[in-house]
This record gives sequence, structure tokens and C-alpha cells, in this order.
Amino acid sequence: MQRAALKKHGCKKIFTDDGQSGATTNRPEFQKCLKKLATGDSLTVWKLDRLGRSLRDLIIILDDFKERGIKFRSLTENIETDTPTGRAMWQMIGILAELERSQIKERTQAGIAAAKARGVRSGRKKKLKPYQVQQIRKRIQSGEAPADVAESFNIGRSTLYRALAI
Repeated sequence: MQRAALKKHGCKKIFTDDGQSGATTNRPEFQKCLKKLATGDSLTVWKLDRLGRSLRDLIIILDDFKERGIKFRSLTENIETDTPTGRAMWQMIGILAELERSQIKERTQAGIAAAKARGVRSGRKKKLKPYQVQQIRKRIQSGEAPADVAESFNIGRSTLYRALAI
């Protein structure tokens, strides 16, 4: 859908970072696109959040475009930065995009906190069961070398020492 809209508006070269979030500027195709742009060129995106979701990043990118003489257009929001109205609209939409991103982050954090309150554990499962930690303690107290004990439990020494520290 996005590619079709860009082609319909006459875009000659389309850069695609499949599976990459617009929240980061560390996207290989996006970086290639930025390097290829020259004075007089125009960058068109399907939606403003395809350029970036942070208002700060959007401002930096579009200010760079302005300094380099590069035009910007967002098809969905109908924004063109070479007009005063378009630039004002871009700033307002950028604020809303950042607000939406912040709300997503807050909801995610609230969901994680609620899951923790219900006793849901996140992250990697423990390598050792409590009874195994007790066995390890006994074997080390009886004089067995920690490296040998770790090997017999098929764990690294650092995992063994972390388990003993609990």
C-alpha cells in the first residue's frame, strides 16, 4: 500500500527498511537514502512516522534537509516543508506522533508493572532449581573444585557463582 502510494506520486527510488521501527534512525536503507539526497532533491514518505517517531529526530532531520536544500513531503498528512503552512503542520503532527509514542511506552510499562503484580516473571528462566543450588553448595563445601561442579551441572562458573550468591 505504501509503495503503491509513493509510485503513484512519482517517486523514482524507494528505500525500504523491512521490519525496522521508525523509532530509530539506525536503519540501513534510511541511512543510504539520507546519503544519496542532494540539493534540489525531494524526499517523500507515505506517513510522517516513517521518517521518525521522535520529535527531536524529526526536527534534526528536517532542519538538515532545509540547510541542504532538500524538500520533504508526507503523503498521508499532506505536508510539504517548502511552504510555511506545511512546516507548521509538520511541527504539530510531529508533536502528536511523539505524544502517541510516549503513550505507547507508558501503556507498555503499566502492563509490565501489572504483570509483575500478578506474579508473572519475565525474562530468562533460571538455569538451576533451588535443590540443585543446595547440591552445589554441599559439593563445594565438601572440597570439590567449583569448575568441576559447574561442569557436572553443565553450567558456566559465572552461573555457579551467581547461584551461590543468592
